[in-house]
Amino acid sequence: MTMVQTVTGAIPVSELGRTLMHEHLFIAFGGAEFDPTAVFDRAAFIAEAARRLRELREIHGVRSFVDPCPIELGRDVAMMREISEQSGVHVICTTGFYFEEMGLPPYWRARTVDEIAELYIREITHGIGTTGIRAGAIKVATGAPVITEQEKHFLAAACIAQKATGVPIITHTQDGVGGPEQQRLFADGGVDAHRCLIGHCCGNADPAYHRRIVDGGSYIGFDRIGIPRLMPDETRADNLAKLVKDGFRSQIMMSQDRHCAWLGKFQRQTSPRELARIEELRAEGKWPPPYTYIFTDFLPLLHARGVTQPDIATMLDENPRRFFAGEALPAPSGGR
Repeated sequence: MTMVQTVTGAIPVSELGRTLMHEHLFIAFGGAEFDPTAVFDRAAFIAEAARRLRELREIHGVRSFVDPCPIELGRDVAMMREISEQSGVHVICTTGFYFEEMGLPPYWRARTVDEIAELYIREITHGIGTTGIRAGAIKVATGAPVITEQEKHFLAAACIAQKATGVPIITHTQDGVGGPEQQRLFADGGVDAHRCLIGHCCGNADPAYHRRIVDGGSYIGFDRIGIPRLMPDETRADNLAKLVKDGFRSQIMMSQDRHCAWLGKFQRQTSPRELARIEELRAEGKWPPPYTYIFTDFLPLLHARGVTQPDIATMLDENPRRFFAGEALPAPSGGR
């Protein structure tokens, strides 16, 4: 029986159920801890995060939640475990760092590929720090417009760790580029394409880009649903529906890349108008935006484009199970 590691222990992949494959609970970019205005109430956050996950489980049937938080972006697996225990939702964490422009701590930039791989393998097989909590997947992140030499260094370490442990790889791509290049580097590192989920592909509006990913044999992430600043959801829905109609529903993963708390300010400058709107939403209990958006707002867009309930079940239930099980992809089902 194939097992997957969650923050509360290993479970059979058959118990994953409906899964959101790329979400976050808590994010903290390095340096935020020095901002005196960056206030964080751990107990209140855990209670709110657990409430939001219970809402997903009780109303929308979500049983599992993958949080591929990079190591240096405030990853707190003990906190993830408390939230999982209180919500009744399986939470899967990852090992791996972010991309060069916004991550990769100097200490680890100075390490060899083998040293980085050794860290990843230890976090997968023995546990993260002294928590005993084991990572269930590997996070890889690359920037734009090209993958840097430093990022290739960390990607090579991920390949070593994947082959040593058998856990899958979940990626971040920036600005809708880099997916095919990631696939090529994974292949060079001896990693099978179907063990990789190429993330944030919905940040690229070109259907030809999406076809390059699925034709390359990987899973494709439409996993920034509900972030109009990066791409209108109508465009995401058009492109996702096209992939389904072309027979690739078994390679699509849907998620939102949302968070429940962010320490301090954003990594970009925000306008006074945007900040005022955020405060309005916060006062209404709608900030950060709820994880339920994918079900309440995005799935109706897909249904209007001919995507069926069986298609949805494949993408949200069956594909995550197959991905973590390491099973080969089925053949494309043919166009409609």
